[in-house]
Amino acid sequence: MSYGPQPWQQTAWDWRAAGNFIGGGAGSGLIMFTALAGADGAAAAALLLAGLALIGLGLACVWAELGRPLRALHVFFNPRTSWMTREAIAATVLFPAGAAAALLAYTGVNGIAWLPAVLAFAFIYCQSRMVQAARGIPAWREPCVVALLLATSLAEGAGLFWLAQPWHRQGSTPLALVFGALLLVRIVVWYAYRARLDGHAAPRALAALDRAGRVLLLGGTVVPLALLAVALVEGSAAAAAWAGLAAAPAGAFVKFTLITRAGFNQGFALQRLPVRGQAPRATP
Repeated sequence: MSYGPQPWQQTAWDWRAAGNFIGGGAGSGLIMFTALAGADGAAAAALLLAGLALIGLGLACVWAELGRPLRALHVFFNPRTSWMTREAIAATVLFPAGAAAALLAYTGVNGIAWLPAVLAFAFIYCQSRMVQAARGIPAWREPCVVALLLATSLAEGAGLFWLAQPWHRQGSTPLALVFGALLLVRIVVWYAYRARLDGHAAPRALAALDRAGRVLLLGGTVVPLALLAVALVEGSAAAAAWAGLAAAPAGAFVKFTLITRAGFNQGFALQRLPVRGQAPRATP
């Protein structure tokens, strides 16, 4: 690592931090899409619990990253200014609400998945704002990163829903169209985000993002849309499941790249350099 006027890559967040955004986003998206689908019975219960499990796995990753894990409760101490604190509070409310909704759905009481869905949206929104709050990293502080993480999480959750569709049988043509629309929204938001970074982020950060963008375009958009078209035309549950399988990992790869490979600091911005024996002069 070299500190100075040239950008350097941050090391505070590694693959474990990325795992929090991957698991939390996919799990939240799955809970929200389950509510949107109006899933009921044992299928709704299983999907809600799967979403909670993914969120829990993500939080376990970031907990493992702490140098002193037993001090993790300190995260609750600053709700006025910390998006991490707000994320933790949202998760604390989401888990019992989601578990209760799953239990009620399993016993035949349906139509209340909207409550964990709202809490899941609040959770992923807090996560997104937590990334954007890192002002020293151009790829993170860009306001479009919030929309990108939200769109990616919804598309991942929809992908997981359709991946499991051959089992739960809760899919429909309108839901398939919503899935396709989410894939298109995600890639449009991606290109808007990437365009705004030109001239502002380090070349190595842009190169890493461009690689992730190619994966998102081909593996996460073109392929699943083609498979989704096959599923709609032929009524193939297997094609829809393959579309979900393609869509979810591509979004996860984008988030992994964003956190671990594109997190370059902007470097020091010195307007004037001191020179011994001379008055301060402006940098060229």
